[in-house]
Amino acid sequence: MRGILYIIIGSACYGVLSTFVKLAYNDGFKVNDVVGIQMFIGALLLWTIVLFNKRKKSKPINQQFSKPTKKEILLLTILGSTTGLTGMFYYLSLQYIPASLAIVLLFQFTWIGVLFESLINRKLPEKNKLLSLIPLIIGTLFATNVITSGLTINLLGLLFGLFSAISYSIFILLSGRVALQTNPFTKTALMITGGFIICAIILPPNFFLNGKLFIEITLKYGLILGFLGPFFSTLMFSKGVPLTGSGLASILGATELPTAILMSALVLKEAIGSAQYIGIFLILIGIALPEILRKRMLQVS
Repeated sequence: MRGILYIIIGSACYGVLSTFVKLAYNDGFKVNDVVGIQMFIGALLLWTIVLFNKRKKSKPINQQFSKPTKKEILLLTILGSTTGLTGMFYYLSLQYIPASLAIVLLFQFTWIGVLFESLINRKLPEKNKLLSLIPLIIGTLFATNVITSGLTINLLGLLFGLFSAISYSIFILLSGRVALQTNPFTKTALMITGGFIICAIILPPNFFLNGKLFIEITLKYGLILGFLGPFFSTLMFSKGVPLTGSGLASILGATELPTAILMSALVLKEAIGSAQYIGIFLILIGIALPEILRKRMLQVS
């Protein structure tokens, strides 16, 4: 039960980020600084934990992990660029489309990941995964209001949202293959650092050159975004996934979607129709379906 709770809390924390980003935009902050401050604060918090763990005399937990090699450090930093790109594209999409729609587009990583996996392995996806695509695709059509009102989405917002899903799919596909024995905090700290670097190159933050801006955005949004996103959610997942298993964790991780929708409606006052709620429900079914079918097959066998 603790593991389930950890995953739900971590996913919910991710879900509220888009609302804070929208509020930051409403306060006049630019995407460069919003993305940059989240990654910067997140990296600082993670490296603080890493250094703190190294200084502890007794390390019963850390002994099960190995120190990353130079090659693994480089690979993790490069891999981290996909997390930075995911955040960057996601936050760019929020400039053009509602938060409730942006999160739906981000969740297209589910079927995009299946497609990438199929191309890499050069074989058709498993039957369970193919079946899950049906409610996912239908749910997306409902959630984006394509069925009820046609495609009236801002094109830039749509593209940025889909780019965030693609980069997140690449991250998920590769993260399970790099530095598997490395401490999760060290691994995440390296990836978030890589994410910050790529974001700073593409969208240079202004707060490093403006002390007043740095203090203002840090106090208003940087601390909450950096803490809830890269730091606290990572802590919850690192504690929860070993207790629940990756299959159940992926299902519980979908808590991010309804959380983001609910926050959009309550805080941002975004209009969400019945068709969108139906779409969200179908997407959640599509995410859960492969694991449900897999468990049933195991019970039968």
